[in-house]
Amino acid sequence: MRLHSLDRLTCYRSDLSASITVFLIAVPLSLGLALATGAPLQAGLVAAAVGGIVAGCLGGAPLQVSGAATSLVVVTAGLVQHYGWPAVCAITVLAGLAQLLLGALRVARAALAVSPAVVHGMLAGIGTVIAVGQLHVVLGGSPQNSAIANIAALPGQLMDSHPITPVIGALTVAVLLGWPRLRGRARVLRAVPAPLAAVAVATAASTGLSVPRVELPSWSAPVLPSLPEGPVLGVLAAVVTVTLVASMESLLSAVAVDSLQAKRPGPQAPAAGLDRELLGQGLSNVVSGMLGGMPVAGGAMRGSANVEAGARTRRATVLHGGWVLICAGAASKALEAIPLAALAALVMLVGARMVSFAHIRNIHRHREFPVYAATVGSVVVFGVLQGVLTGGAVAVVLAMRRLTHARVTVTEEDGCHRVRVTGQLTFLAVPRLTRSFAQLPEGADVVVELDGSFMDHAAYEALSAWSARHRSHGGRLVLGDGAGRTVMEPVGAHVCRPWTPWRNHHCTRPAAVPTTSGGQLLSGVTAFQRDTAPLVREELARLAREGQSPGQLFLTCADSRLVTSMITSSGPGDLFTVRNVGNLMPPPGSDASCDSVAAAVEYAVEVLQVSSITVCGHSGCGAMQALLGSDHEPGAQTPLARWLRHGRPSLARLSRTGPLGRGEVAVADRPIADDQERLALVNVMTQLDHLMAHPCVTRRVGEGTLQLHGMYFHVAEAQAYIVDRSTGVFAAVRPDAALAGPFAAPGPSGASGASGTSLGNAPLGPDGQEGVEGLATKV
Repeated sequence: MRLHSLDRLTCYRSDLSASITVFLIAVPLSLGLALATGAPLQAGLVAAAVGGIVAGCLGGAPLQVSGAATSLVVVTAGLVQHYGWPAVCAITVLAGLAQLLLGALRVARAALAVSPAVVHGMLAGIGTVIAVGQLHVVLGGSPQNSAIANIAALPGQLMDSHPITPVIGALTVAVLLGWPRLRGRARVLRAVPAPLAAVAVATAASTGLSVPRVELPSWSAPVLPSLPEGPVLGVLAAVVTVTLVASMESLLSAVAVDSLQAKRPGPQAPAAGLDRELLGQGLSNVVSGMLGGMPVAGGAMRGSANVEAGARTRRATVLHGGWVLICAGAASKALEAIPLAALAALVMLVGARMVSFAHIRNIHRHREFPVYAATVGSVVVFGVLQGVLTGGAVAVVLAMRRLTHARVTVTEEDGCHRVRVTGQLTFLAVPRLTRSFAQLPEGADVVVELDGSFMDHAAYEALSAWSARHRSHGGRLVLGDGAGRTVMEPVGAHVCRPWTPWRNHHCTRPAAVPTTSGGQLLSGVTAFQRDTAPLVREELARLAREGQSPGQLFLTCADSRLVTSMITSSGPGDLFTVRNVGNLMPPPGSDASCDSVAAAVEYAVEVLQVSSITVCGHSGCGAMQALLGSDHEPGAQTPLARWLRHGRPSLARLSRTGPLGRGEVAVADRPIADDQERLALVNVMTQLDHLMAHPCVTRRVGEGTLQLHGMYFHVAEAQAYIVDRSTGVFAAVRPDAALAGPFAAPGPSGASGASGTSLGNAPLGPDGQEGVEGLATKV
């Protein structure tokens, strides 16, 4: 109980400290936003106090800090000029009532469906308008009634600027930018928020100078709302704009703040409830408008500062609102000493930071820049609501074009025809697809690359039917994606869950399942039965009926870090796998304990008729380390010692010298790390020689129906290497090698090259369906 009381005391202290930090940021920011809109300066303080107390108590995002809406500066400024401040207060009340209705209808999640390009474009456009408008104030003038007019009047304002206010503005910006970069002993000053420090320095520097300063009207005569005069449709459009923009800013900020607090250690506040947050924002706007305050919205800047300052509960937000209220009543004389140029510079920098180049790069990478550009341009030229509508329309047009547009090209390369499909494969693209297939000669080798993420039923049927016809005429087909990777997975391969390590995995911790029931292993089996078995049951049933016919024998180490199906992208029925300590292949004539490995090789070669055998070593192999440090007597009789005797030929080979150095092996493009890695590479070569000593392997290799391959897998780098046995050089397998020569004829025994990089991949089955269905599942 005492420990619980200490935890609560720690939370109280954290919330108190965070509330003071956010309060010191909110006061100058609220005054600056009010100045930028042309509203009474006390309106910004009213919005900050109401947002902190009302939204803090009733909202669904406990750590979000609400106040004067940054994204509504442009809208509010236009409304003030058109209707006057009392009418704007009434519009704020009506917008709050609309938010309450939307929250009651539980539509908050729908706001998240808006394209991020539209949202960031809207914020960037608003930020541009704010920055250009406040630049006039910094220069000693007054902003015009539109962004275009502000830009046009800027040269004249520069020629006729105030002699002192630009210096104060520049000083404010310098402190804002330089404060977080303080080093050495001055670092302790960083505990003071940068906005407060900047305004304080600017105020001190302007003492005794004749510059415009803050003028707070008397609190004895508050501005009460009155219904606006004008067309009903115009007023309705204003209410809708304030409602949508304020709601969108609040909801997106709530999500951002929620993600920030989820990343920090320690107790977590409850996750944001977006519908409740919308209700809290609506009530805040009703109260703020009734008291003559600005429109209220949650702000990511204030909320992130709250989280970074250590806030744990909603107490920090509510306390910040209380501090603002006390300051407005008791410190009004101190606030009136602040120069307007400092507040304008503060808001100008806030507006400039709303244009995020990181967001622009991300949007460009996702090919959404036309939406972003259209939104920014429309907000700057026409207004916020028009900009959002324009951006939304461009986003819809772009999405429809992507859904309906597909480009199909046919080229001939190195004896095979390549069909490239760019875009989504819908029924509208089927005529173009079938025309392109008709150009391909019968019996040709074809690579089909699909650079898209969607294939509807009509396109799937067309591709499936053509592949069956093409194969029936002796043609060969490989399906690939737009990145040049061959798509060879069996049915359902991409609907199974990816592998997850047991270690530190929440559903397979030892405590989750009684140890008497199998612990982690049983948890994994349970997860397989629940999640994966329903998806692969049909494919496994087919394999059970038809029997196994793998094309590869894969001999590798028993090390748990070597997941054969993962590094070869293989599935059920693809690999016949033999694993032992050190991936050893004892030669004929070894003792009877080696019959298991020899029997597996004989079964794979003679009965299953595999077409290739791969010996795969790996980095950090414990067997190689044991061989290097072995002090066992030749007659040692422990099972491990007896088994490791079959690795002594590799150890002897390591000491030899040749054209490539010790052991006659090398790795292309990098030096061999140490003797343990060198021995692992030599061991692969030695076991391939031992394989050739088995009569069944020798016969099949001589007939040209069996190939031997050597592979080395570096665990830490997740990199596979294939050996060229003629030179002893291990070359890295590169991602772009997947489609290199997909129809290359088998090379001589032991050759690497393209055939060596196709482990685990198999072309379309005899029925022409498997690869197509696997691809349909993938895309």
